[in-house]
Amino acid sequence: MQALALKYRPKNFDELIGQDTIAKSLSHALDSKRLSHAYLFSGLRGSGKTSSARIFAKDLICEKGPTSHACEECDNCIMANEGRHIDIIEMDAASHRKIDDIRELIEQTKYAPSVARYKIFIIDEVHMLTTEASNALLKTLEEPPEYVKFILATTNPLKLPVTVLSRTQHFRFKPIATNLIMAHLEYILQNENIAYEQSAIEILARSGSGSLRDTLTLLDQAIIFSGENITQSKIAEMLGLLDPTKIDEILKIIINQDRNALIDIIKEIENYAPETIIDELISNLKSKFLKRDTSFSLLMYERFFRILAIAKGMLSISNDNGYTFAMAFFKMMEAVNLRQIDELIEASKNINQNTTKVQPQNAQNFTENQNLDGRNSKNLQSSTKTEQTLTNMPPYKLFVKNIYDRDYDLGEIFDNYIEFDSFENGVMTIISNATNIKTRNALNIGFKALKEILKQTFGEKATLKVIKKDSEVLKEQIKKNMSLNEDRNETNEAIEKLQQMKKTNKMTNEEILINELDRLFGAYKV
Repeated sequence: MQALALKYRPKNFDELIGQDTIAKSLSHALDSKRLSHAYLFSGLRGSGKTSSARIFAKDLICEKGPTSHACEECDNCIMANEGRHIDIIEMDAASHRKIDDIRELIEQTKYAPSVARYKIFIIDEVHMLTTEASNALLKTLEEPPEYVKFILATTNPLKLPVTVLSRTQHFRFKPIATNLIMAHLEYILQNENIAYEQSAIEILARSGSGSLRDTLTLLDQAIIFSGENITQSKIAEMLGLLDPTKIDEILKIIINQDRNALIDIIKEIENYAPETIIDELISNLKSKFLKRDTSFSLLMYERFFRILAIAKGMLSISNDNGYTFAMAFFKMMEAVNLRQIDELIEASKNINQNTTKVQPQNAQNFTENQNLDGRNSKNLQSSTKTEQTLTNMPPYKLFVKNIYDRDYDLGEIFDNYIEFDSFENGVMTIISNATNIKTRNALNIGFKALKEILKQTFGEKATLKVIKKDSEVLKEQIKKNMSLNEDRNETNEAIEKLQQMKKTNKMTNEEILINELDRLFGAYKV
């Protein structure tokens, strides 16, 4: 029995699968007689390059042509279809790659075609030619006799010299879409009277990775393996894939938060190819998303995809499939909790904005990254009790709590050196008591973070107003601390010097006083 890839090879451009743009371009060239002397077809294996070259060659030599629809009846068409036309010369550059082979080909171009109007040379895998052979072909490729046409095919055009590319019309063949491959497989199976399941055909089409020839080879194998009854489970078994029902089971366990069942299934699947399982999970999620499956929110689809993509990258640095699956699946399980945070945010939006009691807008101190990588050990599930605690907490205490949650050191500095003044109309007013240079610098560096925490806690319109302690008060503190210094006169001189500095310096009283104090009395600074 003939292989399906050969039996169902296209004989004209109407039968060419998935390359409509190229088929239309070549057809117009034939019908308008605007023909080039050399063509280059590049693209994925099994995408139709060689088939297109043979169709184009037949259309060129048809007795009723050149035409985009060869008659299929004349002697030239019949011989071309049977692969025995004397004026269509096919050469495999992978096995005939040396300069002597090209010299022999150039010698053949000197003789006119025997029976057709053109002598056509189809060179497959042309990138395999040696540098010397490619250079020897250049002159003939650029200015061949009028009756000679070159059709070059390659899967790697980047390996071709620029001099060859510049002498040809380049047509790029794209991978064939999965839905087009599926439609073609169904046509073949119906024509061959073979029973099949739609889901099985979908797995075969995806496994071909855009190559129709590879897919048809798998279909040949599937027909034999399944006993002419192609089912989803048999295809999964043949290809060594995890049964699609098991993929659904994994996702269901993750949604149900069943940790024990998840551990069991990780042990069960760790001997399968991890890349394939991750690809199947992504494909399953894509299918659910396009079908608008309400089991997952849009946020969950996006988070699951990110987690699986990261897991696929981890495979290159670890041979432990079980650990990779465990990390990915448990991250996905934690990501499910993000829905509850969304509900909390949504609920907080309904709080009356004009009320004097300020309510927390969200719980974003549990950041997304902390949730996904496990660095935050707190439980993200929001209960009624937790929500009431956050709601009843005074605004300033809630603000300080969230600062501690974000950065404990910043929280301590803020708690020790900042006094609460008021919180009205979304404006948090605080008083800074920090006189130590290091403390003030830490607060200045963390000020941006403080504003972000305030907005996350009380809304985007919330602002932070800082009142620095009066400079006269700072002076008194300095004088009091200067009593530790034996030289009182030096202290008074330092203060007078500060007054002089202010007249010629744009620094504030506080900054001048504190800088000078830190310089002179570092051991006794406030």
